[in-house]
Amino acid sequence: MSARKNLPWLSTPGSTPVSTAVSSAPIDMAPPNERRDFLKLAGMGGLLVAASALGVRRLDATTRGGMEHDTNAEPWEPHAYVQLSDDGTVSIYCHRSEMGQGIRTTMPMIIADEMEADWTRCRVVQALGDEPKYGSQNTDGSTSIRDFLPKYRAAGATVRALLEDAAAKEWNVPSAEVKAQNGAVVHAPTGRSKAFGALVATARTIPMPAANRLRIKSPAERRWEGKRMPGIDLVPMTTGTAVYGADVVLPGMKVAVIARPPVWGGTVATVDDTLAKQVPGVERIVRIPASPMPGGFLPLGGVAVIAKNTWAAMKGRDALKITWTHGANASYDSKAYKDTLRASVRKPGQAGRTNGNVQQALAGAARRVSAEYYMPHLSHAQMEPVVALANVSNGKAEIWSPVQSPMDARKTVAEYLKLDVANVKVNVTLLGGGFGRKSKPDFVCEAAFLSREAGAPVRVQWTREDDLQHSYLHSAAAHRLEAGLDANGKVVAWHHRSAYPAISATFAPKVTGAEPDELTNGASDIPFAIPNLQVEICPATAHTRIGWYRSVNAIHHGFAIGSFVDELARTSGRDSASFLLELLGPDRQVDLSTAGLVKPASNYGATWADHPLDTARARRVVETVIEKSGWRGPALPRGRGRGIAMHRSFLSYVAMVVEVEVLPDGTVLVPKATVAVDAGFIANPDRARSQMEGALIMAMSNVLSSEVTFANGRVVQSNYRDYGVARMRAAPRLVDVHLVESEGLPGGIGEPGVPPACGAIANAIFAATGIRVRDLPVGRQLAGWQTRTNVGVGSP
Repeated sequence: MSARKNLPWLSTPGSTPVSTAVSSAPIDMAPPNERRDFLKLAGMGGLLVAASALGVRRLDATTRGGMEHDTNAEPWEPHAYVQLSDDGTVSIYCHRSEMGQGIRTTMPMIIADEMEADWTRCRVVQALGDEPKYGSQNTDGSTSIRDFLPKYRAAGATVRALLEDAAAKEWNVPSAEVKAQNGAVVHAPTGRSKAFGALVATARTIPMPAANRLRIKSPAERRWEGKRMPGIDLVPMTTGTAVYGADVVLPGMKVAVIARPPVWGGTVATVDDTLAKQVPGVERIVRIPASPMPGGFLPLGGVAVIAKNTWAAMKGRDALKITWTHGANASYDSKAYKDTLRASVRKPGQAGRTNGNVQQALAGAARRVSAEYYMPHLSHAQMEPVVALANVSNGKAEIWSPVQSPMDARKTVAEYLKLDVANVKVNVTLLGGGFGRKSKPDFVCEAAFLSREAGAPVRVQWTREDDLQHSYLHSAAAHRLEAGLDANGKVVAWHHRSAYPAISATFAPKVTGAEPDELTNGASDIPFAIPNLQVEICPATAHTRIGWYRSVNAIHHGFAIGSFVDELARTSGRDSASFLLELLGPDRQVDLSTAGLVKPASNYGATWADHPLDTARARRVVETVIEKSGWRGPALPRGRGRGIAMHRSFLSYVAMVVEVEVLPDGTVLVPKATVAVDAGFIANPDRARSQMEGALIMAMSNVLSSEVTFANGRVVQSNYRDYGVARMRAAPRLVDVHLVESEGLPGGIGEPGVPPACGAIANAIFAATGIRVRDLPVGRQLAGWQTRTNVGVGSP
């Protein structure tokens, strides 16, 4: 959360003025001293950050380049993503949400690069929720660049061509004779030059350039795409001036916290609010009706305490006396559910991919190997708990919130309050982490409902306990894998069954499990050359809200598959890396929509023609980490080990070698990791590297300590003290990331790093201790490991 000292007034064009609690003078997001610091940081002059997380305020009239520009003219939008002012300012509208992944830098720099804009004259505006204007705004699924790179490039190229046409018209020369260069258009034959701002008036009057005239820059012409670029939000984030959800304040604003049903599907039976009303600062107690099950994005219901400040609201909630009707999920118990999932994968399921005859091949195999794996429910546990501020009056609603999908928030609020969606406005603040949680706008609906009830702006603040105990969780999952090996130790059969509650169970009743097509999220789309292969999905009923979480089902798929490949290698007496390369087989491209899948195969929203299963790319990243990690070097001593895994997900290929050190008490440290990534064209290498670093640390949490459990239908964990996440002591000292240079179609970056990291960590633990961890989290499973085994230690 950001500090509240000396924060500016902020506004989004057309929105209600809001404050961040202290200052009342409308100023740009970056004060002059911070802007100078950022310009130094950027090296090349830097981006003029004249935008807050909530929007921008137009710059004052100013003299630029010796020319006085009249800023009384309204800025002009020649494109949905670009606004031009005749003072020379280029405003670029970022339609995706910033949560540390750097999209508010990457998207503008692509457009500015193609425009030939002067980076120091650009500013970023956080777009309102408006998908008809901007296209999808759901910042999820690693889609911001892979879905929009051509559109961003075309936007910049369109405005560049338009400004070139404007200059050609003013000079009465052919457009082919002029060229945009660093914020101006030049005419080389005469040496004339004119700044972009001076061309705006003419550009307004001429037709937009035809699409067939657009020229996208060649790699050699790019100034910033694919190169190092400091993030525009790094200075505000690291100096405490960045604006997050809880920093926004409206005049007359109230604060609310909510007592929600402890069991999914529960309702309020009775409530005694006598003591709550006596808490100083508490103003109202409001019951929020429970939404019909399964609820989707709608609120769980409960009892809200509206107060003058957060502390009073929390103390008022503590004083409530509520009895609950718990409903059908009151008996949900994690230990029993784990057994249910395991029983499910021991029976046939629905096939998601079938090649050859797996049962016949298993029956004829020289050796059969099987293993079962389990991953528990996981919480997003993002640093910033969810929060939303709403102002609802006169049939209109305006929201300020750290949401990943502002259009989903807009539509859901309209549905919940029965408003016209055109009367709902969503302003997006910076997100203090998201991982998928903040694409689900139940908390936004809560704020909108309470604002309407209170007749005042209301901020709903979730606590860490609320986030852990009432959120959408990652699926618990069980896997059973069995392989048949021939006399030479080669895999001739692969049978994989998995069971996990479906995300769709949160949105539709009577869902009894995931669908076979969901297996293409990292299970049925494995790039292995195995002649007899069958992947099945087995039943699993949901008893809590299930929601997507970073990497989604690829996390547990990657853990199970990566671990099993290592087990097969060791069973065969083979080096794990060599075995993995052999599994990939010859270089080939496979269209899985015609290669044996029993249902139409999804491919992360892309076509298989554009993104086939490409084993050459998989091989390249594996070979890279083998070489760069020192895998072929001397074996490590007991207590230290290396593990390797590779996984394809979100259209990218990632391989990791992770080195662990296991202390005598079972604590697992990760001194070093080596990562290789083939994600096609990578627009922002710095952010790609940081995403891999973050993915590794998140995988460490998933494997070593994170777990949400249920007893009597309720979440047992309540805060970081009992929901473990990786601590600084355990964080890697070195993460060596290698990006495959490519001009290919982009794949994802934010999500693909987690799945192989999970498998590589588990394999490294086995190499260090001889203990195979198949049930996560590791927790205390390694305590006293030195006295239990000395089998299989040493790596690789």
